[in-house]
Amino acid sequence: MILDTTYIKNYIDQKQIEMYEHKKSHILKKLEAKDSMLDWYDMETCISCGELSNIEQFSTEIRKKCDLFLVVAIGGSYLGGKAIIDALSSYFSTGKPEILFVGTNLSTEYQRDLMTYIQNRNIILNVISKSGNTLETIRTFEPIYELMKKKYSDRELKERIYITTGEQESYFYNLAKEYKYPLLTIPKEIGGRFSVFTVVGLLPIAVAGFDIHALLKGVKKGKEYLEEAYRYACYRDYFYHHHRLVESFTIYEPKLTNLGEWLKQLFAETQGKEGKGILPILTSNTKDLHSLGQYYQEGSPILFETVIKIKSQDLNDKVSTAVLKAHYEGHTPSIVMILDELNEEAIGIFCYFMEVSATIGAYLLEVNPFGQPGVENYKQKIKEV
Repeated sequence: MILDTTYIKNYIDQKQIEMYEHKKSHILKKLEAKDSMLDWYDMETCISCGELSNIEQFSTEIRKKCDLFLVVAIGGSYLGGKAIIDALSSYFSTGKPEILFVGTNLSTEYQRDLMTYIQNRNIILNVISKSGNTLETIRTFEPIYELMKKKYSDRELKERIYITTGEQESYFYNLAKEYKYPLLTIPKEIGGRFSVFTVVGLLPIAVAGFDIHALLKGVKKGKEYLEEAYRYACYRDYFYHHHRLVESFTIYEPKLTNLGEWLKQLFAETQGKEGKGILPILTSNTKDLHSLGQYYQEGSPILFETVIKIKSQDLNDKVSTAVLKAHYEGHTPSIVMILDELNEEAIGIFCYFMEVSATIGAYLLEVNPFGQPGVENYKQKIKEV
């Protein structure tokens, strides 16, 4: 992976960037110390060999036994897994089983249509909730569960319902224990938005037929990019303190859309607190050039771009380079991430890089990367309603 800073040079003061160097040692030591909520930082504490073996066994059984694999989850419990599956899948894939991520809204209309769609399908379900009590997840799960209890015997349900949750008393944990459904445990010291390389993301990715060992090989290689991750965090922090308060994650490959959605959550929840942080948005080009392009070129100078590209020599690549040059000459600086290719290892490197950089950026802002008090606030109010 390449971090290209060609298109920000006119917008930064190199002497000010160099001042970040004295903070680097302290921040990297905080990561290596692996204090609270940092078990994702090393694969040994993120996923065990035994869990990997279980995931491979479960995914093989799931692929044989169903034509529809339902993943009921929201937020960090689904975004990473879906992002990687979409990034690696064909645009017009007809692979079996179909994988459907549900539970991301409270729309009655959606719920009704979903139940109609799945009623005659051969279903296996994976419900994911670290707390085990997530409102949207429970509300989506319950009618599906009732449908499955009518379709399958108690013995069959033990092979068709997989529960991924934290190891504490909760709605889903208690359900798994009572009915002896397969239980995959989310590590206590890993938050939802950092959980893609745990059982949370790896089971759906394996069911989709992708090589989770190659993916984790990429994650381990990601540590080779700590210097670049720190530099990226510093550039973002510099832009923030120079009133560039919006970051556009800009893609030119539509199958990376959900990777952009994952990045939005990763950076917004990690850094957006105490009245601080950059607002992350997603732009999909060339489509959005025909709606947002004018603003990026000549609008208020409040944003910068992180452009995510795949190394190639095709027309898409040539267009993205032309746009980078145009924005550079206009008002919008761009940091460019270039992935060597679109495969498991490259995606593993990239996602780990971004997890590290988001955490470093929070340390630079002097906020806790792993708390989300605002999230807990609105969740409580929703529960009261």
